[in-house]
Amino acid sequence: MQISVVIPLLNEKDSLTELHDWIVQVMQSNHFLYEILFIDDGSTDGSWEIIEILSQKNPLVKGLRFLKNFGKSQALHAGFKAAKGDVVITMDADLQDNPEEIPHLFHMVQEEGYQVVSGWKKKRYDSVITKNIPSKLFNWAARKTSGLKLHDFNCGLKALHSDVVKTIEVSGEMHRYIPVLAKNAGFPRITEKVVQHQARKYGNTKFGAERFINGFLDLITIWFVSKFGRQPMHLFGALGVLMFIVGFGFSIYLGVDKLFVNPKGRLITARPQFYIALTAMLIGTQFFLAGFLGEILVRSRKNDTRYTIADKINLKETS
Repeated sequence: MQISVVIPLLNEKDSLTELHDWIVQVMQSNHFLYEILFIDDGSTDGSWEIIEILSQKNPLVKGLRFLKNFGKSQALHAGFKAAKGDVVITMDADLQDNPEEIPHLFHMVQEEGYQVVSGWKKKRYDSVITKNIPSKLFNWAARKTSGLKLHDFNCGLKALHSDVVKTIEVSGEMHRYIPVLAKNAGFPRITEKVVQHQARKYGNTKFGAERFINGFLDLITIWFVSKFGRQPMHLFGALGVLMFIVGFGFSIYLGVDKLFVNPKGRLITARPQFYIALTAMLIGTQFFLAGFLGEILVRSRKNDTRYTIADKINLKETS
């Protein structure tokens, strides 16, 4: 198996047959050994019935259907787990990603040695206000935070070596940061390729403006995890020590002042320095506790890739 095409989808029945035929045409013209995995993320419009029909026509079509909508990251995680190809191509089901890009993406991984090739939609056909401008801001922040010089982190069209997809865990809403996850997992050969973006032909986008807020929050999360995920005490412990030193310093100052400098002055509890000292030492202690709890969680953590599969097509049981 040379290529696994993993396609997460939600209510895209109108585009599935056209997308399937387009992918098959590209694969056959390039003589690839391939499989197509449709991951139905709880569609309610009959998308699964279309996938069943396609699988009857083409045994290389495989499918997973979730009992409900768990999210794109969970769909990709399930697809990565089931994929058998040497190279995994991810693409969206809305026909905005062009299957004609697959051969070049495949050769960049197999022949040029890249481990991740991320698509770059240099020319977009989305709304300038709701997508283009927020995407540019989001990608700028992602570059600064991750150190990866990519222009389009969230492009659905990517090519990944099988070692990458079997190593990284795409959980929560981290599908936006697959290149960053790969980098953090120790895969340095990451690049991008300008790909053709097409206007949506059927239906409407499934993502609203809140995805950019969630994207920035996830960016902060992945930055923290990459820096301190294995040793959270290094951050919380340092903050705890700093706060405790500040609080303890004010306490020493108050004690010395009351005992030796001005014993008949105001009560310690009537001075603002007392509350600064108390608050700083309490916060310092809490940071220490957060660090210890973080260390415990790191050693016993379970990934957040929860989903329930309702049906399978042409797929054996996976552990």
